[in-house]
Amino acid sequence: MEKITISTDFIKLDAFLKFAGLCGTGGEAKLFIEDGLVSVNGETCTARGKKLHAGDMVSFEGKEFTVAGK
Repeated sequence: MEKITISTDFIKLDAFLKFAGLCGTGGEAKLFIEDGLVSVNGETCTARGKKLHAGDMVSFEGKEFTVAGK
């Protein structure tokens, strides 16, 4: 599991995918999320504006990431 550290109180799911380097554009992130390819805390998430906070876990393409706070 890889830790991705954010410098804000939260980050939206689509921005997280870009920030973590999992996709190149916001449009690409939107499609991945809408297609149900991303899970947050073990549940499929189709809301690209979902706010992620420190401690949340994101799964994408068989990899897991933990959101770490500042």
